[in-house]
Formats: sequence, C-alpha cells, structure tokens
Amino acid sequence: MKEAIAIKKHVIKSTVPATDAEKRQLLYSLMGDLPARDRQVAGQLVKREEVNGYMLETLVLDLNGIELVPAYFVKPVKGAGPFPTILFNHSHGGMYEQGKLELLRSHSYLPNKPFAEALTGQGYAALCIDHWAFGERHVMKESEIFKDMLWHGQVMWGMMVYDSIKAIDYLATRPDVAMQRIGTLGISMGSTMAWWVAALDERVKVCVDICCLTDYEALREVRGLDYHGVYYYVPSLLKHFSTAAINALIAPRAHLALSGDYDVLTPPKGLDRIEAALKTVYTAQGVPDAWKLSRYQVGHIETAAMREEIMTWLKKWL
Repeated sequence: MKEAIAIKKHVIKSTVPATDAEKRQLLYSLMGDLPARDRQVAGQLVKREEVNGYMLETLVLDLNGIELVPAYFVKPVKGAGPFPTILFNHSHGGMYEQGKLELLRSHSYLPNKPFAEALTGQGYAALCIDHWAFGERHVMKESEIFKDMLWHGQVMWGMMVYDSIKAIDYLATRPDVAMQRIGTLGISMGSTMAWWVAALDERVKVCVDICCLTDYEALREVRGLDYHGVYYYVPSLLKHFSTAAINALIAPRAHLALSGDYDVLTPPKGLDRIEAALKTVYTAQGVPDAWKLSRYQVGHIETAAMREEIMTWLKKWL
C-alpha cells in the first residue's frame, strides 16, 4: 500500500540553457502571463511622518497596471542619502491582514525589534509592499486569486515576484536610494521571495533569506507539499530547475541563508544538497566567502543571534 501512494522521485531534466542570462529568461518565462517587464512604474506619497526614530512614508505604487500596491518606505531621519536600501519581503504565516506591517512590527517568529528600526538604525532604507492577498490587498482569498489567475494564464507566485521586481524599478526613481547598493531579505514566504528576486534581478547585490531555503525534491520526499500555500507552486518548474539551480543564479553576489534544523518547511537533507551545490558554485567563481548557510537548532523562527548575523552580513557586503 505504501508503494502505491508514495510520491515518485522526480528526475530533473537537462533542459536548462547554458548561460545565466538564458536561465533567468527561462525561469522568468515559467511565471505565467505577466504584465510587460518594461512598463513604467509610479508612486504616490500618502503620508510622511517620523516614528520610532525613523522616517516613514506611506505609499501607493502602480507596479503592474492591474491593481495598486500599498507600500511602506522607511529611511534614517538624518541625512539625505542616497541610502543603501533593502527590499523587505513580508512573510505569510496565514496573517493575511499583516502584509507590509511586518516591516514595522514584530510578531511570534521574529525578534522584538522590528526590521524598520534595526535597518534604519544602521543607515539603511527599506521598502516593503503588500503582496497579492495580503495587507490592504486582502480583498480576495489566496485560493480565489490563485484560481482566477490560473484561468487567465497567470501564476500567482509569478505575479508576486513580478511586483517585487517592479518595486525595485520604483526604488530606481528615488534620488535617496543608492541603486548600486540594493539588498533583499525576508523570512518564510519572504525568504523564498528574496532568493527568487535575487536570482532574477542582478540589481540585487545582497540576498538574505531566513527559514525558507526549501529544496523542492526534499519537500516531496517527506510529503511536505502542504506545508506551503498554493501561491508557492509554479507549473513545470521541476522540469527545468532545482532549488540549488535557482539560487546558483545569485552567484557571485553575496547570499546569506539562515535555517532551523527543526523547521519542517526546510528538510535537513535538502539543506545539505543546497549547501554542497552552492559551495561548489561560489568556489568556482572565486568568491567562496560570499555564500553562507547558517543552521541553528531551532524551528521556523528568527532568533536574536540570527538577527545579529544578518546585520553583520549586511555591513560587510552592502
């Protein structure tokens, strides 16, 4: 009976093109029917205020031409910039009402000090958008959005990644942003967003992902597909890419991954495979120190020690 229901090992086919540029083009094409990559973006300032020692801008962005995207932009109170800037990617956690608020507030799997305070306190600016189904965009359920998009040839994850890439386009319009010093980070869903965006967009110089560097095949092996929401799944992805192959597109740019060995979202055997593959990639490109996987004896959580390591990494590489 076990043999009848077991998920068979998926064999990754050798269909990925030779150059990184071609690989990025293929990966991008798997994300469904997206709005034009080169469409103009625009932003409207709703409110600017000083809170908790930093400047907070409440924004509405036109990124995709379909629905407006609420966002927060934070920066240090002192100085005009341009500042090194982080694209902060919020998590999922079933907290659909939170979205971009995660930049400003802590919650159960983050340290007490919100990232807005931590980043601006060290001289960084940061942008966080509400993704489809989250925050002020929580007008339809995730499952409804996924199904409606599927009918129209769209992939929910693709549309989310597209918004993140266009958010970087928005950053490029701001004189207070140092575009040669762009980083991205996040936990959980935000972690996956960080490494996808960094793989696809070379403007990202530093990637930090927290608790979601998930090896897809390892997830299948442990029957863990339902640990991730339906938004996460991209048709035909495993015909062309492994998790390590996507992350290899970030090299030689700096990449710090932090994982918990007791986190069911990131099976340990998968982390072993990714670690071995990316060590080889970064060493071959002459920058072995630009890749690091730190594994902690915790579950799906960012600890104070992780936060300290993140800030040290950003200081070194961004």
